[in-house]
Formats: sequence, C-alpha cells, structure tokens
Amino acid sequence: MKRVVFSTLFIAILVSCTLEKTPKTAQEIIDRSIKTSRTYKLANAKLTFDFRERRYTADRKNGLFELQRISKNGPEVITDIFSNHGFQRFLNKTPIEVLNSMAVKYSESINSVHYFAVLPYGLNDKAVRKKLLPEITIKNKAYYKIEVTFAQEGGGVDFEDVFVYWINKKTFQIDYLAYSYHVNGGGKRFRQATKTHLIDGIRLANYSNYKTNNPATSLKELDKAFEADELIKISEIKIDSIKISKSDF
Repeated sequence: MKRVVFSTLFIAILVSCTLEKTPKTAQEIIDRSIKTSRTYKLANAKLTFDFRERRYTADRKNGLFELQRISKNGPEVITDIFSNHGFQRFLNKTPIEVLNSMAVKYSESINSVHYFAVLPYGLNDKAVRKKLLPEITIKNKAYYKIEVTFAQEGGGVDFEDVFVYWINKKTFQIDYLAYSYHVNGGGKRFRQATKTHLIDGIRLANYSNYKTNNPATSLKELDKAFEADELIKISEIKIDSIKISKSDF
C-alpha cells in the first residue's frame, strides 16, 4: 500500500513539474503564444508567401532583415526592398530613384503586410509596450486580452496605432485582433483568424477583416460588437504558397 501511495505521489509531482505555469502577465502570455506558434524560428529563416497577387519575402538572421515585395505588370517586374539599410526599388532588376516621402510610404506598406503575416512574431520587439486587460469570453471560449502600443523610438511612422489581441487561454493562439490607425482619415479594424497554416511546425494564419460604422464603439469594445453581429465584413486576408527555408544571409 505504501509503495502504491509513493508511486502515485511521485507521478503527481513529476506531472506538476513538467506542466508550464499559468502565465499571469502580458509578457508571459505573449512569450507563450510565440513559443506555441513556433514563430520565433522566423528570426533566423527565410519566409516566402503570396498575398493579393504579389510575392513577399522576409529574410532574417541575427537582427538583420530584408523584406521584399515583388509586383508584376505585364513584362515589368517591380521589386521593393525594405531592410536595415533603408528602402530600395528596382524595375526589372535596375535600381530606380524614389522620393523620400514615397520610400517611407512603401516601406510601411511592406512592413505592415509582413507584420500581420507572422503574428505573434514581432510582439517582443523593443518598441512594443504590452498591457494586460480583463479576460473575456467570445463564442464560449476564454481569452486573454492584451493591449499593445508602441514607443515613438523604433515604433515606425505609425507608432500611435493601438492594437488589441485576444489570445485563446487553451491554445495560446491569436484568434482575434483589432487595431486603430490614423492614416487616410483613421479608423478601426477587427480581424478573426480563420484558416491556420502549419509550415515546418510554424503556425501562420489567415483572417477575416471587419469594420464598424459606429464611431462610438471603442477599440477595446470591438469584441462585444463582433459577438453582437454588429461588425461589417469587408475583406479576407489570405496568404498562400508559403515556404520557409534557410536564411540567405
């Protein structure tokens, strides 16, 4: 009898030691989400995907990065590159000059697509500030709710944008996100993760994109508006032809 009790106790202790502790801070939740999705592997890898008839490539290694967007218009191929060295544009592999104001615009456009494509990777960047909000239930599932803002230094030209992430308490995946933006008159968007891609163990996702026509609805309350069926679906955010390989750096 003593041997059985001891064995049971030993197994219980072993199981409790192997289980990860329940995260209590926004940082711990984001860390778990990145770990679970395995997107941390993208820090030293090359990612290629298609989005809205354009080819995107993100090459990263040891802090170096090169984000590309390739657009085809008949026989012409435009390649935009945003990297540690700034912005460059090529027309059929020949470099062409771009006004500084347009270079900033193109860089932010490229960076935005790559940012959403690899979430939650990037949420531990130095400029990111995280705040844990009260937990919530959406469609009978429990979620951690985290607000993300950005420091001006390192936060890009859109550092004033605010994001909210709803992270599933069981899977630690981002099932929903929302953000407010200030360009082009400003606005708010709410996204629901739909299809999940599993490439070499790394999870990436597609999203349904929603807006609200009620300016009184705050960013943090878009989850309630979604549950109440008050949001309007405006587009699908889909990435295709995904490949992950060794970095070229």
